[in-house]
Amino acid sequence: MRSERGLSVAENKDTGFRVITSVIKPAFKMHFSPTIIGSENIPKDGAMVIAGNHKNIRDQFLVFLATDRVINYMAKREYFDGALAPLFKWAGCIPVNRDGFDAAAVRSAIKILKRGGAVGIFPEGTRNRTDKSLLAFKPGAAAIAKRGNALIVPFAISGEYRKNGNLKILFGEPFSPKSMSAEEATDKLFNAVSDLLNSQ
Repeated sequence: MRSERGLSVAENKDTGFRVITSVIKPAFKMHFSPTIIGSENIPKDGAMVIAGNHKNIRDQFLVFLATDRVINYMAKREYFDGALAPLFKWAGCIPVNRDGFDAAAVRSAIKILKRGGAVGIFPEGTRNRTDKSLLAFKPGAAAIAKRGNALIVPFAISGEYRKNGNLKILFGEPFSPKSMSAEEATDKLFNAVSDLLNSQ
């Protein structure tokens, strides 16, 4: 499907993402001064699911700072009903109904991966507001990566979103879940993120 200007829907969303992040990235970097480690582990092209811990609504912006790639983040559907709905849609985010299995969201993510794109997922399924370093991971990230024939890139975020908050994101080595079950790949992802957190 192509728009009146001759751009496909995917191209329009990619353009929206680049416009939005071109504004957000420098402001975010200046305000929080985050440390980014291991960005060379992010593939420059090809299907990729990038997944890690989730502690703050701003977490995806740390990922954006580490790569020039367009990353289509899966986000709860409620974000698409408020005042910022056009922003989420224009940036190519994928709305997810968290009340149950959302087949449409999964199909959208797999479609992006099959055209060589990148999908961002928080496998905890929600922001971690507990004293635990990680919540249990849901199998969606691994299952989507398997069906989209994508690599999984783990990351871990630590520190606080404030000035001098020692905010940091660390990326681990990508791995392929192709020869694993979704459960095995989920366990490997959890352990990778846990190891990254413990190394900071």
